[in-house]
Amino acid sequence: MTGATTPLRVIVADDQASVREGLVLLLGALPDIDVVGAAADGAQALDLVAEHRPDAILLDLRMPVLDGIGATRRLTAEHPSVAVVVLTTYADDSSVLDALRAGARSYLTKDADRTDIARALHAAAGGLAVLDPRVQATLLAAASAPAAPGPSVPPPAAARPGAVPLPDGLTQREAEILALIARGLNNPEIAAALVLSGHTVKTHINRIFAKTGSRDRTAAVAYAQRHHLG
Repeated sequence: MTGATTPLRVIVADDQASVREGLVLLLGALPDIDVVGAAADGAQALDLVAEHRPDAILLDLRMPVLDGIGATRRLTAEHPSVAVVVLTTYADDSSVLDALRAGARSYLTKDADRTDIARALHAAAGGLAVLDPRVQATLLAAASAPAAPGPSVPPPAAARPGAVPLPDGLTQREAEILALIARGLNNPEIAAALVLSGHTVKTHINRIFAKTGSRDRTAAVAYAQRHHLG
């Protein structure tokens, strides 16, 4: 846990020396951040995390030896208390979704300034998600796109003109989240698509499960399909 008087302990990982050193200088100059290590690849990042036990890591995606996605998966499995913040040039849907599915809490592009990066690191360490506007747009586009060629998927009942009231007391927000679950999005992707915190999404999903009598996501998807909410 970090407090107002305790700097956030951070590791920076980027294979470009100039970028890595610049980030160390920029972030190290902030009174509320302490950069405790810098890595040139994902394997080095894992070693430094094991050694220093930081609060968060700022991680590039394209790195040698072990890339950012692989490093994020390892970090999430081996050091779940360390918040992963991706900082990369890439904002395509594949990169974003792969990073979030691997366990990254926040995702920024390298257009972000020092204030944005520091805010994302603190938020991620506190369990919240911060996403670059370009990343949010990518996720929204991915969420609204059909999963595969075939019959079109009807929108949630709450979104259809003249639709009947939602079943089992579901709210419109719960119907939106249920529709995204039915389309295969996980919690971080839903949080990003609807600009909600991970905690808020979990709360909504628990209520959805209770109202629909669903024991798990598979049952919730079946419910959504029966009621044309997916």
